[in-house]
Amino acid sequence: MSTVVNQQVTDAVTQSNVKVVAEAPAMALGNVYQSAAHSTGIMFENSVNSQNQMNATSQAATTQGIMQIYSFDTISDAIAISQMLQAAT
Repeated sequence: MSTVVNQQVTDAVTQSNVKVVAEAPAMALGNVYQSAAHSTGIMFENSVNSQNQMNATSQAATTQGIMQIYSFDTISDAIAISQMLQAAT
């Protein structure tokens, strides 16, 4: 038994199927762009975090160096230099 379907119904179904097929590349490319933007954002976040870590390491190294400079016994150095200068004259 065959059922007769109105031509307007078949046209409507065909047109909606064509619309879905036509939109598929745009949707796929939109997903690609969104994924690329997200990946780029994460890359910049990681870059900023890495810079912050390097700044903290640099500050720690500078602080250690200055602490070593200030930890020298400056009084004994001054006395030794003054004795050398007195001996030279």
